[in-house]
Amino acid sequence: MAHRQVDFLIIGSGIAGLSFALKAAHLGKVLILTKSNEDESNTKYAQGGVAAVVDKSDSFDKHIADTEVAGDGLCHPQVVENVVKEAPARIKELIDYGTNFDKVDDEHYDLAREGGHSKHRILHYKDITGYEIERALLEQVHAHPNIEMLTHHFAVDLITQHHKGVHVDKATKDITCFGIYALNTQTNTIETFLSKITLMASGGAGHVYSSTTNPTIATGDGIAMVYRAKGKVRNMEFIQFHPTSLYNPKDSPAFLISEAVRGFGGILRRLDGVSFMEEYDPRGSLASRDIVARAIDNEMKKSGHDFVYLDITHRKKADILAHFPNIYEKCLSIGLDMTKDFIPVTPAAHYACGGILVDELGKTSIQHLYACGECSSTGLHGANRLASNSLLEAVVYAHRIFEDAAASLHSLAFDDNIPDWDESKVASLNEEILVTHNLRETQKLMSDYVGIVRSDFRLDRAMRRLGFLHEETEDFYKNTKLSVKLCELRNVIQVAYLIVKSAMLRKESRGLHYTTDYPQKSNSLTDTIL
Repeated sequence: MAHRQVDFLIIGSGIAGLSFALKAAHLGKVLILTKSNEDESNTKYAQGGVAAVVDKSDSFDKHIADTEVAGDGLCHPQVVENVVKEAPARIKELIDYGTNFDKVDDEHYDLAREGGHSKHRILHYKDITGYEIERALLEQVHAHPNIEMLTHHFAVDLITQHHKGVHVDKATKDITCFGIYALNTQTNTIETFLSKITLMASGGAGHVYSSTTNPTIATGDGIAMVYRAKGKVRNMEFIQFHPTSLYNPKDSPAFLISEAVRGFGGILRRLDGVSFMEEYDPRGSLASRDIVARAIDNEMKKSGHDFVYLDITHRKKADILAHFPNIYEKCLSIGLDMTKDFIPVTPAAHYACGGILVDELGKTSIQHLYACGECSSTGLHGANRLASNSLLEAVVYAHRIFEDAAASLHSLAFDDNIPDWDESKVASLNEEILVTHNLRETQKLMSDYVGIVRSDFRLDRAMRRLGFLHEETEDFYKNTKLSVKLCELRNVIQVAYLIVKSAMLRKESRGLHYTTDYPQKSNSLTDTIL
């Protein structure tokens, strides 16, 4: 089969991939591969907004300090400074692309405040900010003659010299990415895409857990692919559980109740109506996510109930409807009026603060491969991400990667000596039940043993069980024709392993990683690199 060749190959169509595509298209041909519909990404479901210093009463120093406090000692200071100081220029670009943010008047934006922020600095569009950014970027992408997008193409594996018969392991210094193999889910064939530069912008991994706010596509594909190709990943133990997903067991994925509701005055209450966050943190319901999620988890364990309440009933109905129309409609659909009723909420897996290790220019440990957005680990988030810093990180790094790629593109060439994907020794086995069962089992054991509170015993048990699941699934994979579900299962098990392994290596409690065996912070600040 003929190989497709393109200057820039982008895996993923969220804010990271689309932002980079619009810039790279000035330099050469861009191809975006996305596994589902073009707008199906974590970006689309981001409600809160983008954090940036745009008001005179705010300052870069305050945003930097808030980010570092949330990150609990593991933020990389230079990275934090870069992102915060480059934010205003990147926000202006989003606005120039046609993104709408809510304003109080012609001159001033309606800036929201969220947990962990000392100032109102969140630019938002009602409670569907991510959806609005995705809309504006897609409009620009479709209008650009140098950008092509292929939907329903599932990236299976990075192509490196391993596929040319060269031995590659973790110690190999010059691992090089030549492109990817992708499963065309409409023709069920594996296609080969060769590129000079590849950007992994594949998003998060929420579906490693049973309950998550992420769309079903968030199965950690990019992180797993890079690790399989012997690339480095960092700080995978830091999985952020959003404190407030709507408690409605029928919903999967879980519906997010934005942090902005607490920023707007929402108060967390026990089932008897008593506020409890003041007992855990002086910032009360506006503490950072790791603290709030742990507090809710503790309250639920004490009471035996599956949720606590979030109360915003003291705000005017008109204000609630203006700021949270989407959340209001969702609550109404299950018989709750958030202007009169308390909202039942429970934590759900939300964001991977770790990911593919990248430097300040977005370069991975594999040559000609960059990573951007949630799948990457830049050092910005440390041990816990500050609310609304993720969309910001994606646009800042998309620009940094573009600048670095622009300097090297002219010196790069395609490698034509790449073999086709070989499916000659596999059969079509109608055993979807094995895939479904193993996925559910992985998600259940991760939720039960590797959630908000961990222990050595739980982690050890999770690792042993994952070993069986990995062996069983790999055996099935080697003998079976590929399907999206099978590939996603492999990736979920791989990412689950990385989370557990990283958690086992961290002998302390810090940020999002809390273990009953090591409840204190260590004196040494170290990243976990696998």
